[in-house]
Amino acid sequence: MKNNPLLEQSLNFATKIIKLQSILLKEEKESIISKQIIRSATSIGANINEANYASSKPDFISKLHIALKECAETEYWLRLLEKAEYIDKKYSNELIYDCLSIKKMLVSSLNTVKSTITK
Repeated sequence: MKNNPLLEQSLNFATKIIKLQSILLKEEKESIISKQIIRSATSIGANINEANYASSKPDFISKLHIALKECAETEYWLRLLEKAEYIDKKYSNELIYDCLSIKKMLVSSLNTVKSTITK
C-alpha cells in the first residue's frame, strides 16, 4: 500500500493515547474515561484503514465520517481529562493538537472525495 500520512498520523496518535492510559492507570487517577478514550482514539485509525479497502465511494465516505466522529469524541475526552486535572495542560495541548490535525486531514479528505461525486 502506498504511503498514507493520515493513517500514519492516526496510528502515532493512538500510540500516544495508549501510553496516556497506561500513565492514568498506573497513577490510579482514572479508569473509566481512559477506557473510553482508548476506544475512540484507536477507532480513528481503524476506520481510516477500513476506508482504504472500501467497496465504493459512499462506503469510503462513511468510514471517514465515523473516523471524524471518533476524533471529535477523543478531543472531548482529552479536554475533560485536562479540566478534571488528570493530565497537565502542556500534555493535553500536545494531544489535542495532534487530534485536531487528524480532524483537519479527515475533513479535507472528505471534502475532496465528495467533490468528485457527480450530482
